[in-house]
Amino acid sequence: MPPSDFANADIDEVVKNLTTQEAILLTAGEGFWRTQKIDRLGIPAVKVSDGPNGIRGNHFFMGTPAKCLPSSTALGATWDTQLVEEVGLKLLAEEAKLRAASIILAPTCNIQRNPLGGRSFESFSEDPFLSGHIAAAYVNGVQSGGVGTTIKHFVANDKENDRMAYDSILSPRALREVYLMPFMIAQKLAQPWAYMTAYNRVNGTHASENQFLLKQTLRGEWGFEGMVMSDWFGTYSVDLALNAGLDLEMPGDNKWRSLDLMTRSITSRKITTRTLKARAKKVLELVKKCAAGAPEVLDGDGIERTVDTPETTELLRKVGAESIVLLRNEGSVLPLDARKLKKVAVVGPNAKAIVLSGGGSAALKASFFVSPYEGIVNALKESGVEITYSEGARANKTTPSLDYEMYTADGRRGWTGFWYSHVDETGYDVGELVEEQYIDETRIFISTSWPKGISKRWTLKLKGQLKPREKDCTFEFGLTVAGRAKLFVDGHLVIDNWTRQRRGEDFFGLASEEEVGKYDLKAGVKHDILVEFCNVRGPADGDEDEALMDSNPGVRLGGVEVQDSDNLMTSAVKLAREADAVIAIVGLNGEWETEGYDRKTLALPGRTDELVKRVAAVNSRTIVVTQSGSAITMPWSEEVPAIVHAWYLGNASGDAIADVLFGRHNPSGKLSLTFPKREEDIPSFGHFHSEDGKVRYAEDLFVGYKHYQQRALAPLYAFGHGLSYTTFTLSNLVLSTSTVSGGDFSLLASVKVTNTGAVSGSEVVQAYITLPASSELTHPPLQLKGFAKARNIAPGAEVVVEIKFDKYAVSYWSELYDAWVVESGVYGLQIGTGSDRLFLKTIFEVQDGFEWRGL
Repeated sequence: MPPSDFANADIDEVVKNLTTQEAILLTAGEGFWRTQKIDRLGIPAVKVSDGPNGIRGNHFFMGTPAKCLPSSTALGATWDTQLVEEVGLKLLAEEAKLRAASIILAPTCNIQRNPLGGRSFESFSEDPFLSGHIAAAYVNGVQSGGVGTTIKHFVANDKENDRMAYDSILSPRALREVYLMPFMIAQKLAQPWAYMTAYNRVNGTHASENQFLLKQTLRGEWGFEGMVMSDWFGTYSVDLALNAGLDLEMPGDNKWRSLDLMTRSITSRKITTRTLKARAKKVLELVKKCAAGAPEVLDGDGIERTVDTPETTELLRKVGAESIVLLRNEGSVLPLDARKLKKVAVVGPNAKAIVLSGGGSAALKASFFVSPYEGIVNALKESGVEITYSEGARANKTTPSLDYEMYTADGRRGWTGFWYSHVDETGYDVGELVEEQYIDETRIFISTSWPKGISKRWTLKLKGQLKPREKDCTFEFGLTVAGRAKLFVDGHLVIDNWTRQRRGEDFFGLASEEEVGKYDLKAGVKHDILVEFCNVRGPADGDEDEALMDSNPGVRLGGVEVQDSDNLMTSAVKLAREADAVIAIVGLNGEWETEGYDRKTLALPGRTDELVKRVAAVNSRTIVVTQSGSAITMPWSEEVPAIVHAWYLGNASGDAIADVLFGRHNPSGKLSLTFPKREEDIPSFGHFHSEDGKVRYAEDLFVGYKHYQQRALAPLYAFGHGLSYTTFTLSNLVLSTSTVSGGDFSLLASVKVTNTGAVSGSEVVQAYITLPASSELTHPPLQLKGFAKARNIAPGAEVVVEIKFDKYAVSYWSELYDAWVVESGVYGLQIGTGSDRLFLKTIFEVQDGFEWRGL
């Protein structure tokens, strides 16, 4: 029978017929990306796939080209639940089906506690209310397409360094009101099919073993009936995790839940078969949902496919443009009018770079990509405007990718890999050739994608030719490796990252530091490149182990022509001086912001800040486009007339940016997190890092904008800030009578939004609540508790938007009563277009307070 027939299964009957051994198998994955199948009972395997901003499929290495969406911080910046739900249904769910996946490992709705967090770009916002509602829209969109979501990382997983071990120490109020709240809202409004536990400890206990989180809160209070899985290698025990409620350990490689360990745990009564079967049942219930939701996935051929259509490409471009935030526009320098321009200078390290998303499990191979430079060229191609370009400054963390610089002997872009088994499992003598493979990437994260039948120790030889240079030059190569490798150019050893290594952060913390070497290239010559790689890590100072990389080996070759940094800067300044307008495109990329490690500074890399200052000094029409998934500092912000924050926008980055720069799209994005003036102003400054394995959430409730308002501290750009090419007024704030009934609270606010400018535009109306001054507890001065987007208002037109408030808007967590409390008293309500632009103020009263639990 087809696998989708499991949609009709009687789960209780299936569980009753499970052997103990089969139940054990079901509670851990099979391989890296699938649940276990049990043919005897007709139980199919289901496939899962990353991730937050696109569906990668099974392979990091030579993966199936896919649609890359804007980063989660960008989706949060739309403040548009309707659009996010559309993205979930039309892009994410359909992409999952093309990747033959029934469940996506997303969304991430942890809190943007500190912009230095390596995965901050994966989370929607610093605010739990905004994050929760965007997450709910994401989940509803995907699951309405028959594909399951796995909301993550449950909970307080807000940094990367020491992520497997650190203990997030936070108060019950902060845990409830800030960090659990996004999950709570998503559970109430969308019911994700699965949850993924965080790597870290929470108040002393790892999340995957935490009975308070999994049993008491998630299943007990919230009534969650779905499946709970671990993050990859985020299980640290047999009995503790199983008894706490962790249903599925992922992946199925190097697992705790082996037949031997699980059987021993049963015979020693550390776990019972009853608990074991309860965990297996949750896995089976999820498999049944997948079979019913998208039967074509389970019944399909399992082949991953790439399909781009004009409709999906346009939607990618639209959501990118909707997420862009216009931070500054002095003198209305934007939008640029091509009819008034003769020459535009495009400068900056991000202008031509392939900057899709942050790094780590969110990364994927895009089916297409439009760079900012290409987007500008596309927008001006029929205008007759001359476009000049200079990189100006280098901002890469490691040497740039050679993906488009390497060619095979027969002229294809890329190089050829030759996989060899070793003669024995202890030495380095290469034996027989196992496979020859065409490879089109020079960052090769092999993960588990090596040829079948190869020995445990193996060698990969990568051969290609470097694209000929137009002139003689000195070229600097860079070699990073999770394993060990050497680089030869024309037979000459240029880099030895084999004999002795320095431990680094890449490849999820398993790599060496990049080693570099220079080689003189001749004009017009196809220089031969050879990288010899072995999946055994070399010795390093203080770590002499030559460990076998039995999972996650990788090698990366980069390179760039050596250029004098002063000459690069001078070139950009010269072009800026000669142009009518300058577009400086600067920022970060997936090496600076990535899973595996945290950022060390909010500053832009290299001489980027100097570049902006220098070009702005010679051209008063300098527009800066910034790309990053989280906050950056901008020491030049007052020296330029216009700043556009473009996040990471995925495939259609350049076209979306150009749409905003040249007025095809009127920006309406609002910051989903605060941009501080300096790192010292961040709420968690001084207590963000893991110290002796502990991370103290000492800012407590005052996360993000709540800290800035409590301290009367001006940020660079406030949470919720975002300008438009038109102007709006808010008026006629009308409140209904607040009511308390049936253990809930209700209040309706209506606001008139009028477009007082000359072009159509959209505006986000934001509502912030102040709890009663009579309260005996301390509360943040303002808390976002409602928002609505007024779309496409014509010049002179007006619309009325409504914002509904329920008990979540007026509640706080009482540590005394272990319950949510709504106090009687007078509440403040402020409404505006940003946390620092609140124009309408009023009060309302709650006559009868009450307590509540659950959702």
